[in-house]
Amino acid sequence: MKININKFFTVRKVLSFLLLCSIGYSAYSIYYKVKYWGFSVSPKAVTDVWTVDAKISFNALGEKVQVSLAVPNDKDGFKILSEEVVAKGYKVTRDKKNSRIILDAPQKSGKQNLYYRLSIYDDAQNASLNSLLPAKIDRPILADEERLQMRKIWKIADSQKGDKVQKAILAINQEMDNPTMSLILPINHTSKEFAEKVIQVLAYKRIPARIARTIKLEEGRKTEKPDIMIEAYLDGRWGLYDLNTAKIGLPKNWVIIQRGGVSLLDVKGGEDSTVVFSVLKSVASPLKMAEHRAKANDKLWSYNYSMYTLPVFEQNTLKWLMIFPLAILVVVIMRNIIGVSTMGTFTPMLLAMALVRTGFWPGLICFSVMIALGLIMRAVVAKLNLLLVPRISFVVIFVILLIQVLTVVGYRLNYTIVSSAIFFPIIITAWIIERASITWEEDGAMNTLKEIFFTFITAVVTYFVISNEYVRHVMFAFNELNLVILFVVMLLGTYTGYRLTELLRFAPLIHKDN
Repeated sequence: MKININKFFTVRKVLSFLLLCSIGYSAYSIYYKVKYWGFSVSPKAVTDVWTVDAKISFNALGEKVQVSLAVPNDKDGFKILSEEVVAKGYKVTRDKKNSRIILDAPQKSGKQNLYYRLSIYDDAQNASLNSLLPAKIDRPILADEERLQMRKIWKIADSQKGDKVQKAILAINQEMDNPTMSLILPINHTSKEFAEKVIQVLAYKRIPARIARTIKLEEGRKTEKPDIMIEAYLDGRWGLYDLNTAKIGLPKNWVIIQRGGVSLLDVKGGEDSTVVFSVLKSVASPLKMAEHRAKANDKLWSYNYSMYTLPVFEQNTLKWLMIFPLAILVVVIMRNIIGVSTMGTFTPMLLAMALVRTGFWPGLICFSVMIALGLIMRAVVAKLNLLLVPRISFVVIFVILLIQVLTVVGYRLNYTIVSSAIFFPIIITAWIIERASITWEEDGAMNTLKEIFFTFITAVVTYFVISNEYVRHVMFAFNELNLVILFVVMLLGTYTGYRLTELLRFAPLIHKDN
């Protein structure tokens, strides 16, 4: 039995298969850019970039100085964009193991002001809490009265909701007004002392916990003391807990400055040390942050070979080129599916591009005036019986002179409409005038006006598609969509059915047969 291969591999089937492949590739590429590069469909989307400044002040004693400041790392909920230390005369090193900045100076005296600046972005919402296993802990040694109070707290905790850590926090907060609570926690206690007692209560049940210092990212915020939370290891993972509400997790727009009970700031060779944190907010576009996100996700190799690494001038040029295929698709649909006839195949697309530069109404009015005057002059020249090339050359020169006159008049009279003429392609304008004149002579005025009208209509439809800010952004950010457009255009090329205008034209015959 002979199998006809052409039956299975027709042009339409092959193109349909390639179209599905391009859709699959584009979908994955868009997902990749959104996930790893942070791209957005909206051109107005922005990324919040938070700048945290730490000002360290102390009085140096005229001897060797060492300053140690706890700082966040890229696993503390946010990604680090940049770090900067301003400390003249100090040697700066980083202790990555303990997440601290060390500043050393051989000898300093007097008032010292040192600055540490950190820019962070993309709140990871606790996606990367510390996964290190805690050391085994023993129960704290307590006096008899303290032991009774500890048992009472855990008895109250059993009636609370949540996990063991939440129950303990809620129980301690509930017993704050109880006089016997002073055995465990002083009445005028600090947030650090409260956190330390919560850690002690958890240690009674052998639950590892530690202090976590955090800062709320709020515009214009200044604080000398970061907020205290605790991290506890329960059910095989670390969790972050609010000491007031017992809620789990780092709230949105909060960043962890330090983990563990070590001091936030240590100064050797100085006294009266303070650190003041201030927060500022700025924004950046997803395209500008793409390189940093790719680097943070270890996907920098893919970004380095993208067009987004080009200089801004080249990117702006490509941004316009990326919209061309969509404009071509509109023209193909208007001609092959709807069935309109235009002055040239891609003339409407070029006119739409010019309208984007000039503005819709100024460009449309100016172009209409140019075509009308050009047709009048072409009709006058037709009586001279010139050869083809000189005749077209005359039209081109006339269009140039017309543009010159309109530009000067527009400038002097402050009319932006006529000054928009310089953005229209000279050769295309001259060719439309010549083509319209020939059509007028061969097919009559009605057909000529019809072609000019449909050319304008197609250009207007194309203009509204490509002038949309969202469309331009999507076609540039997700330029793999042009591959889909390519196969859609090729598939439309295999369409041999009736066009919409033909259905309207043959409608009387259908009604007559019925």
